[in-house]
Amino acid sequence: MEKSFRPSPKSFKNTFCVFQEVLPDTIQDLKIQYDSKSGSKYFYTKEGMFRLSNHWGRLANSKWRLEPLEPETDSKFKIGYASWDEFYPDNTEEELYYLEANYIKKTVNYQHKNNPNYDSKPILRTSFETTKKIKQIRNLFELTSWAKYFEYEDLEALRKVIIEELIYTNKTLDEIKRTL
Repeated sequence: MEKSFRPSPKSFKNTFCVFQEVLPDTIQDLKIQYDSKSGSKYFYTKEGMFRLSNHWGRLANSKWRLEPLEPETDSKFKIGYASWDEFYPDNTEEELYYLEANYIKKTVNYQHKNNPNYDSKPILRTSFETTKKIKQIRNLFELTSWAKYFEYEDLEALRKVIIEELIYTNKTLDEIKRTL
């Protein structure tokens, strides 16, 4: 039998990773290799890691997000998979993150600059700046009260213009609104 790969849990400190949700049968033949105090279970392979957990997002010193299956599963505990090369360094000082908006789902997420899909067009920001922009964009998606001061025929087009400026420029939300 092949010897399993086993990294140290400390090797994941200060990392960013986006896991893809997988179905439970994916891990049925794997052995738990780390069981955290918070109840998450980890399964390591040579290619990557499976994580079974009921909490995702900020984890101690790391940012791990789960991209859910479509349609979403009802289970409170979700299983995510990420290959080893999808774990990127994280810190608060460097401009490591960029934003992506999904106008159909009306969501915004952040990605790491080491992501192979990064095309250098969105502005890179620190964690703090990224969090601030995410809150602004979520408000633009969820609320309409901000639009009452504008003359517009198409609210969705106006919303997109503002969000694109927030993603692709260093302008503040107030600066963007003043130019419209």
